[in-house]
Amino acid sequence: MTAVNSNEHISPSNIISLPDTIEPHEFPEVLEQSMIEFSNGDIIEGTVVNVNRNEVMVDVGYKSEGIIPSRELTVKKDIDPRTILKPGERIQALVITKEDDAGRLLLSVKRAKYEQAWQDIQKINESGETVKGTVVEIVKGGLIVDIGVRGFLPASLVDVRRIKDLESFLGKEIEAKIVEFDRQRNNIVLSRKAYMEEDLAEERQEFLDDLKVGNIKEGKISSIVNFGAFVDIGGMDGLVHVSELSWRHVENPNEVVNIGDVVKVKVLEIDNEKGRISLSMKQVTEDPWDNFSDNYTEEQVVEGKVNKVVPFGAFVTVANGVEGLVHVSEISDDKIKSPELEIAIGQKVKVKILDIDSEKRKVALSIKQSDPDWKEPAIVDKNLNRHSSQTTEETTPKRQTVEGIDESLESILEELKERGIGST
Repeated sequence: MTAVNSNEHISPSNIISLPDTIEPHEFPEVLEQSMIEFSNGDIIEGTVVNVNRNEVMVDVGYKSEGIIPSRELTVKKDIDPRTILKPGERIQALVITKEDDAGRLLLSVKRAKYEQAWQDIQKINESGETVKGTVVEIVKGGLIVDIGVRGFLPASLVDVRRIKDLESFLGKEIEAKIVEFDRQRNNIVLSRKAYMEEDLAEERQEFLDDLKVGNIKEGKISSIVNFGAFVDIGGMDGLVHVSELSWRHVENPNEVVNIGDVVKVKVLEIDNEKGRISLSMKQVTEDPWDNFSDNYTEEQVVEGKVNKVVPFGAFVTVANGVEGLVHVSEISDDKIKSPELEIAIGQKVKVKILDIDSEKRKVALSIKQSDPDWKEPAIVDKNLNRHSSQTTEETTPKRQTVEGIDESLESILEELKERGIGST
C-alpha cells in the first residue's frame, strides 16, 4: 500500500545543483545558471521570512520574494497563517502569477499540495497499489473520500457485501484501490471492495482447500435474497437455496430465517474456480417423512394447523415438516368460492388423510370427511333415470292431432262434459 504522502515533494524548479568548488573562470556560467525564470504553474521552494494575519512572505532565493495570501495556504477557511507557519520554515508553493498588482510573485501552498497529490496518485495508479483516505461526504450513489484530492467511492464498491447504511463510514479512514483515473476530468473512482477481495483472496483459497463436501458447519445468516439465504461459515459466504432451507415447501426465505440467525448447514458443493459454496439447512435435520410414513396412515383423522390458504384450497401442517393439501372441494359439503372466507392461516383443524404419496412427498387431506357423521353422498344412476323416462313415454299412448280439426273436437268434448253428457 502506498499512501499519498505530503512530505514527498515535487522537485522544485528553483533548486539547482551547483558544484562544490567553483573556479574563477566558471563564475559567469554558474551565475547564468542561477538566474532562474519562473513560469505560472511551477512548483518552487522557499523560506518563510514573515507571517501576518493576511499573508506569508517567502524568500525563494536569488533576491526574489513571493507572497502567499492566507486563502492560498489551506483548503480550510478563515485560518490565521500564524497558526500554521513560522519564520525560517521551508515550504513548497505553486506559482499562480509572476507578478501581482504590486509586482510581487504570487504563490499558493494549497495548489502545490493539490498538484503533488495528483502526481502521487498517478504513480499509485500506475503501480496498482492502494490509497488511504478519509470519508468526508455522503453523496447520491456513494461516498467522497479525501485522498489529497476528492475520490468517488460508489456504494456498490464499498464492501464485498451490500451496505445499506453508508452513514457509518462518515469520518472513517479507509483503504481502497483506484479503478478509474482521469486527470483531465479530475475524476478518480475508488473501490474498497477490490482491495478487500484482493486482501482476502489468499485466505479464502486456504479456507476452500480445507473445506470438504459433507462438512457440517455453524454459521450466521448474512443476507437474504428471493432465491435463498447467504450464510457466513467463518471465512466465506455460502448460499442455501430456497429449496434447501426446509423439508417443507418455502416460497419466501423470510418465512424460515432472519439476518443474524445462527444456523447449522451441510456443505453440498464447492466450486473452487468461481469461489462458490452451496449449503443446505434441511439436510442437517431429520427427514420428517421418515417418521410420517411410519406413524400416519390413510383414512386416519389427525389435527393440523393451516399454513397457507390459496384459491384452490389450503395447506395444512399435519406433522413436523410435513404439510398436505386440502382441496377446496374437501373443505365443506357446501360449494365454496373462496377458501379465505372459510379458514384462516394459523387455524387448527381436524383433517382426514385421503392419500399419502411418499415418492412425490404429497399428502391429500379432507376437512369435511374428518366429521364422524359425514357420509358419502348417494350415487345417482343417470342411465337408470333415462331408461325410466323412456319407458313411461313409451307406455303412454300418444293421440295424433290435426291442426284446426283437433281444436274444434276439444271444445265440443269440453262443452258436453259441462252438460253432463258422456263419460268422463
